[in-house]
Amino acid sequence: MEKSALQIARAAYQPKLPKALQGAVKVKEGAPTQSVDNQEEIKALFPNTYGMPIVEFEPSDVANTSKMNVGIILSGGQAPGGHNVITGLFDQIKKLNPENRLYGFILGPGGLVDHNYMELTEDIIDEYRNTGGFDMIGSGRTKLEKVEQFEKGLEIIRELDIKAIVIIGGDDSNTNACVLAEYYAAKNYGVQVIGCPKTIDGDLKNEQIETSFGFDTATKTYAELIGNIERDCNSARKYWHFIKVMGRSASHIALECALQCQPNICLVSEEVEAKEQSLDDVVEYIAKAVAVRAEEGSNFGTVIIPEGLIEFIPAIKKLIAELNDVLAMPEAQNLSRSAQIDFVKQHISDDNLAVFNSLPTSVARQLALDRDPHGNVQVSLIETEKLLSSMVAAKLEKWKKEGKFVGKFSALHHFFGYEGRCAAPSNFDADYCYALGTSAAQLIANGKTGYMAIVKNTTAPADQWIAGGVPITMMMNMERRNGEMKPVIRKALVELEGAPFKAFVSVRDKWAKDTCYVYPGPIQYWGPTEVCDQPTMTLALEQNKG
Repeated sequence: MEKSALQIARAAYQPKLPKALQGAVKVKEGAPTQSVDNQEEIKALFPNTYGMPIVEFEPSDVANTSKMNVGIILSGGQAPGGHNVITGLFDQIKKLNPENRLYGFILGPGGLVDHNYMELTEDIIDEYRNTGGFDMIGSGRTKLEKVEQFEKGLEIIRELDIKAIVIIGGDDSNTNACVLAEYYAAKNYGVQVIGCPKTIDGDLKNEQIETSFGFDTATKTYAELIGNIERDCNSARKYWHFIKVMGRSASHIALECALQCQPNICLVSEEVEAKEQSLDDVVEYIAKAVAVRAEEGSNFGTVIIPEGLIEFIPAIKKLIAELNDVLAMPEAQNLSRSAQIDFVKQHISDDNLAVFNSLPTSVARQLALDRDPHGNVQVSLIETEKLLSSMVAAKLEKWKKEGKFVGKFSALHHFFGYEGRCAAPSNFDADYCYALGTSAAQLIANGKTGYMAIVKNTTAPADQWIAGGVPITMMMNMERRNGEMKPVIRKALVELEGAPFKAFVSVRDKWAKDTCYVYPGPIQYWGPTEVCDQPTMTLALEQNKG
């Protein structure tokens, strides 16, 4: 593999570890746990992995020399730092016992089912230290939910004498990890399953998981790009830039980028839903800001839009919920695209049909037809930024005819998605992921299954971080998916009473009117701690360090 000068220098970076993980460890167990909701249902579905205690690692005088081979899977979308989870896991299992082996399953969970794997040796591992991407073994979105898959996976687990499987993924992937752990525990197969919290969207977090890995690097990458656009915007002074960023189910990325860059407008999906705003309400909000700036001769600005916004507009959310149920009906399968549209129109309520018919044809078709493997609308395909700017333009044109708008409005559009998913990890993500991999190894060595590796106290210096594990069942509740109730990890949305959102609200009116742009610049890897090792503003504000 050819390497740039930066990659060569970066490969030598030694991630910092919490003190408790720097040598031999022992486990401190807390009180029994319960799920965040639907306790009886979750307990009935996971009798062998429910109610386990949270665990924390502490330094020990006794070294664990456990003999264990481990399999690792990257699942779902890429996130910066995934390779460091693998390198942390590799280094730790080799430290426990040099005979231990690590096997990577190729292209996600499907690699386990299809017996597609490679042994990860030191030569391979060293190529990927502190790098972005998931290209060491690739990722995939195969869902592990069927007995045939579990049993097929067991064949290769037995053949390679694997003691545990580590699944690196988001909420859906870790839900699958929990199901797999429960199945193997119920069968007394002696195979452990451990999860690691990954998603750049930032929606896999709770009291135990302070942040999902990749969020730090991705938001800093997007913030650099947004800052560059703001500077161009402030130089040319003739365009309104509509910038969509990732975040289907939550607006954490949009909010973090706003806190870093101070755009004129940032929409937060959760607020739109809470205020029961219509699409026209959102358009009017933006148009008013455009008009106010135009009065002062500023015919330019920046708008940040979370990709999932359209799903949070109450009328459209109700429509999508019914569409999901209708499209899950057996009669809706295997229809042509035009026949599927007709089927949808015949089976949804009059109110939802009215909303459906009011949408631009392209948006209506995308809502009705395109689904991801989990049955969700593929909102990233809906060009919300263009939809909003065209509607703002129409409203301003109407106001101009009424004498209410005297400026100019010209829009440019951007979508920042893949640009941030495989960026070289920040120092924070490099350290955090390495600690997660090390924690996963220690959870295995200490006989745990159905746990997610966690690292806490993450606004402190890395050596003061607290490492351990939390039962995945603790994060679960029952939700409607594809027309039926299923156990899933509850997503963390932006809290409107939370410190990050309140900090944003306190200054957004000023940002809307004035040009207050901040240009964060590229991620820095070497230099002062306050430049290189800072967590996101979201994390700092949540822990009262902002």
